[in-house]
Amino acid sequence: MLFRSWDESVDERWPDVATVADHVGVDHLVVTRHALVRQVLADPTTWRPENALDAVTPMPVAALRILARHRFRLPPTLANNSGPSHPQIRGIVAEALHPDRVAALQPWLADLVRGRVARLADALDAGEPVDLYATLAADLPLLALARLVALPDAPVGTVKEFARAALELFWAPLDADRQQALATEVGRFHTVLRDFAATGGGLAASLRAAGHSPDVVVGALFFLLVAGQETTSQFLTLLLHRLTGEPEVRAGLRAGTVAVADVIEEGLRLEPPIVTWRRVAAVDTTLGGTAVAAGTSVVLWLARAGRDPAVVATPDAFRPGQRGSRRHLAFGAGAHRCVGAQLARMEAAVVVAEAAPLLDGVTVVRPPWCPDNLTFRMPDAFVIRRR
Repeated sequence: MLFRSWDESVDERWPDVATVADHVGVDHLVVTRHALVRQVLADPTTWRPENALDAVTPMPVAALRILARHRFRLPPTLANNSGPSHPQIRGIVAEALHPDRVAALQPWLADLVRGRVARLADALDAGEPVDLYATLAADLPLLALARLVALPDAPVGTVKEFARAALELFWAPLDADRQQALATEVGRFHTVLRDFAATGGGLAASLRAAGHSPDVVVGALFFLLVAGQETTSQFLTLLLHRLTGEPEVRAGLRAGTVAVADVIEEGLRLEPPIVTWRRVAAVDTTLGGTAVAAGTSVVLWLARAGRDPAVVATPDAFRPGQRGSRRHLAFGAGAHRCVGAQLARMEAAVVVAEAAPLLDGVTVVRPPWCPDNLTFRMPDAFVIRRR
């Protein structure tokens, strides 16, 4: 379950809190209920985030040497930071992703998506298969992020490969050979980030001006490039795939009786790209009546919490606007709630509004496939053809 938790049916019975061993025999406390997941996220004193970016598969010396050669470090910056520096770092990143700046980006993104959709419609009308991940969803969030935050001058494909490699290296079950290959790829781009952090403008310059060390600047850029764009690419792909099987929702979008914003929230609830997140118990405590020893790894099942029948009337049905739909935890909660939530919602709203008509009358040739991963879905393709 740990590495394919999105395959679990809502009908499968799980206790509120359960101990589950991972692929290397380490026990984790898995939390399934919405109220308990939110309780943990809202209390960073008892449940600390320091393990959020720890490698799920312990890295062998050979992989660690590769990372060390590239001076790879992930100091506490955003997701793994419970220290006094977190509010200021978060504030600087939040300013770069300010809602006003996000809103100003919307017309540009809509024009870009509209042009792509027109070309995809022509291809479908000609009987050609199209991959909506590769041709629509994969690079959009990165292109949008680059307009808000100065990024290294690197090819889009290189950045995407780095981001996916990082998600695999730190959150997937791996063998030693694969770890070394991924460490090489992640380390190589980390060197690019380190060079950019020393001289780049925008966010990097703001963090430097606030007195943060080069390692912190690199760490913030690293996490932003992974969580600030790759997860949104995943969500767009998963949501479009889900909508191919929801003709009534698409009809409601066409008729104006279903709001795009409600579709996005229901998509985040049922098809979140981030299915779990981790915390570690800082002290001996209890959770849902279960004793928890200090140092225990806690896996918060965000996706399961979004389908908690105590919160949502019809947990497994895609019903935009239903009671509880917006109470999902796809963006987390508390002091570490996703700082890019507004940007992700805007991007998804543009794609749904412009691209949903593509899904009428199509057959899914290849549904998205997601590799084993504790936290991220990472779909690789989504191919459709006009019937």
